[in-house]
Amino acid sequence: MKENNLAKHIDNFGDDHVGSSTETPLRIDAFELSDDEKISIIEENMRNILHTLGLDLTDDSLKGTPKRVAKAYVNEIFGGLNPIKKPVSSTFENKYQYNEMLVEKNITVYSTCEHHLLPIVGKAHIAYISNGTVVGLSKMNRIVDYFSKRPQVQERLTMQVVKELQSVLNTNDVACVIDAKHLCVNSRGIKDTGCSTITSEFGGAFKKPEVREEFLKYIQLETSFEGL
Repeated sequence: MKENNLAKHIDNFGDDHVGSSTETPLRIDAFELSDDEKISIIEENMRNILHTLGLDLTDDSLKGTPKRVAKAYVNEIFGGLNPIKKPVSSTFENKYQYNEMLVEKNITVYSTCEHHLLPIVGKAHIAYISNGTVVGLSKMNRIVDYFSKRPQVQERLTMQVVKELQSVLNTNDVACVIDAKHLCVNSRGIKDTGCSTITSEFGGAFKKPEVREEFLKYIQLETSFEGL
C-alpha cells in the first residue's frame, strides 16, 4: 500500500474503535534498546513536540517535562509492553475443594487508547471456576494492571486478561467484563462525558447462559465496607 493510500486508510478509521489483533502489535526488535536508551530518545522527541507547539521549555515548570514524560512512558504508563514486567502468577492446589465460581470485581483499570494515546479508566470484573488449582487474589489485579499498561483497545485487553488466566489456571472456565470510560470519546471528538464502554469475554463454562448470568449477578451486587 502506497504511503498516501495508507494515510487515507488510517484516516478512514476516524474515531471508530478498531483493533487489528488479539495480540499487542509489537515489532520483532521492540526490546533491542534498553529502557534508558528509550527514555533518552522519547525525551528528545517529546522536547521537539512541545517546542513545535510553541511552549517555552526554558520555563521552570516545563524544562523537566520531556524527561518526566519519557520516564513515565517507559517505566509506568507503557511498562506492560515489557515481558520482563509480566507478573509471576504462582498457583496453589485447591486443597479446600472449592468448586464454585470465584469472582473478583471492581479491579481498577488504567490504560491508554492506542488511537489517540488518551486514558482509558474503569473497572474489570473477573471470575473463574477452579480446575484443581487456584491463584492468589492479588495476582488477578496484577494481570489486569500488566496488560493495561500499554497502548490498548478495550476488546483486546479483555481477551488478553482471560487468555492469561486460562493459561495460569489451566482451565477455559474464565470470564472478564470491563466497564471503562475512554477520554478519546469523553474529552475530544463527540465529547460525550456520560458514556462508557463495556466489553466481555467468556470462556468454557461461562458460555453457558446460566453460569454467565450468575457471574453477571455477582458483579452487580453492591459492596460497601465502611471504615476501610
